[in-house]
Amino acid sequence: MLTKRKDCVTMLLAGGQGSRLYVLTNKIAKPAVPFGGKYRIIDYALSNCVNSGFDTVGVLTQYQPLLLNEYIGNGQPWDLDRLNGGVNILPPYQKSNGSDWYTGTANAVYQNIHFIERYNPDNVLILSGDHIYKMNYAKMLDFHKEKEADCTIAVIDVPIEETGRFGILNTYDTGEIYEFEEKPKQPKSTKASMGIYIFKWHVLKKYLQEDACDPKSSNDFGKNVLPNMLKCGEKMFAYSFKGYWKDVGTIESLWQANMDLLVEDTLDRNSEWKIYSRSMEKPPHFVSEDAQIKNSIVTEGCEIYGRVENSVLFPGVAVKEGAFVKDSVIMAETIIGEGSAVNYSILDEQVEIGEKCIVGRDRTEAEGITVIARSVNVKSHSNIDSNVMIENDVI
Repeated sequence: MLTKRKDCVTMLLAGGQGSRLYVLTNKIAKPAVPFGGKYRIIDYALSNCVNSGFDTVGVLTQYQPLLLNEYIGNGQPWDLDRLNGGVNILPPYQKSNGSDWYTGTANAVYQNIHFIERYNPDNVLILSGDHIYKMNYAKMLDFHKEKEADCTIAVIDVPIEETGRFGILNTYDTGEIYEFEEKPKQPKSTKASMGIYIFKWHVLKKYLQEDACDPKSSNDFGKNVLPNMLKCGEKMFAYSFKGYWKDVGTIESLWQANMDLLVEDTLDRNSEWKIYSRSMEKPPHFVSEDAQIKNSIVTEGCEIYGRVENSVLFPGVAVKEGAFVKDSVIMAETIIGEGSAVNYSILDEQVEIGEKCIVGRDRTEAEGITVIARSVNVKSHSNIDSNVMIENDVI
């Protein structure tokens, strides 16, 4: 089939294990982790693409890809079921000279050069599938073209005390990058890389090929490809992003990003920039006369008989009589038994909490977030402390 030439092709990196999310990613890739009551993390990048007019997306999967592949399907929920372009799942595959896992972010794109060249693009957009934000990539592409840049990197200003967690870009007043600093102790700027890049394709292809031939390389964009381009004098610019952006790579950041949704206008919930998802088919939620709900997201199919405060509840969650959920993220089809209390916790899908249990502690007293893995059953009258990871039934 002939393919139509594209101005820009998107490569979405979604193969990460997400080891810092521990039991939440034992069986699924990090971009497939549920978020915000009705989404999965990858919904944000995919929705940003279609809202920006970018209709050709390669999703590079590797770790535990089954659920993610099934979830994306033909891309219809994001309007990416196209004859020319659309969404394409790109796992590692058997080649004539053997089979290789993706060894790094740059290597993953390198192994799919043939996919990009089907569309003969001028530019390639590289994204990570594990960030929460709303961004118009078309504006970034316009900036990239205006500067005639070989590479444009999206940056966000971070507090100076947090620069040690990020790759920091130092720029001239024009926005041109003159230096990279990886997690600096004494930063020269507060411009943190967001892991979003636009390259001229012919330039990127050259550096990917050179990187693949370097046995000492870790085949990573941030560690290898970008520093090499800067060292060789390529024209590189920083594109400043203003708005909410969160890397949800840890338990704490995932919990906080969910809580941020409860703050009005954090992610501009009422804007036309819609986030699309493959939603579960559920009836409307039910709230009994005696139930109490305060500052929470309660989605379709939930049944609330107890109290819910400052929490995010996914479809099909049941909070039984006398139960209390506070400062928590409760994922789909989870049941909180009668008289039980859940505080400062993340409960994965299909968890069942028995009667009169205590899970976690009040946020002001707790040392950390309690996490319970998918399909775990907690027997009645159990007491689970704060900052605990539970991946087996509690009997």
